[in-house]
Amino acid sequence: SMLAAERTLLNLLGRLSGVASTTRRFVTAIDGTGAVITDTRKTMPGLRLWDKYAVLVGGGTLHRLGLHDAALFKDNHLAGIEPEALGPRLTEACRIARERPGLKFVEVEVDTLEQLDVVLGLESGLVDIVLLDNMDSATMREAVTRRDLSGRSIALEASGGIELDSAFEVASSGVDRIAIGALTRLATIMDIGLDL
Repeated sequence: SMLAAERTLLNLLGRLSGVASTTRRFVTAIDGTGAVITDTRKTMPGLRLWDKYAVLVGGGTLHRLGLHDAALFKDNHLAGIEPEALGPRLTEACRIARERPGLKFVEVEVDTLEQLDVVLGLESGLVDIVLLDNMDSATMREAVTRRDLSGRSIALEASGGIELDSAFEVASSGVDRIAIGALTRLATIMDIGLDL
C-alpha cells in the first residue's frame, strides 16, 4: 500500500518543498527592507491551495486565492480609457467591487506614474494596493515618494520579471510588497526519497 502511493506523495512533497525553498530564498534576499514577498495566481493546476501553503511555509505572504476573494484591475482593463476618464471609471468599478461580500482587497495595476497619480487621487478607501508593473527602481522610488506625499496608506506592490538577484534593489525602493510568479512557476522540485 505504501509503494502504491509513494511516487505521487514524493512528487507532491518535492514540488511543495521546492516552492517553500524558493520562497525562502526571496524572503532572505530582501531581509531588513520592510517589504514582503507575495505569490501570484500562477500555480500548478489542481494544486493552488497546496502551492499557496508552501509559500506560507517559506515565509511568503499570500496575494489572493482566486478571482473570487479580491478585485484586481489590470492594465488591459484600463487600456483604451482616456486619461481624463480613468478616475471616474475606476471609481465606479471599485465601488461595484466593494459591494461583493468577503472581498479582501481592491488592487489596481498601473504602468505609468500618471496612472498612479489618478489612483492616488481617488476617494479614500476605494483602493488598497497599487501594483507597479514592470517599473525600474528609480520609477518605483518616485512612486513611493508620490504615495507618501499624498498622505494615502495605499500599499505599493512591485511586479514583473523580478529575479532573486534584483529583489533587494526592488525592495529598497520602498515598495511594501513584491509579487513573484516564479515562486510557484519556476520552483525546482526537491529530490526526496523514501527508504525502508
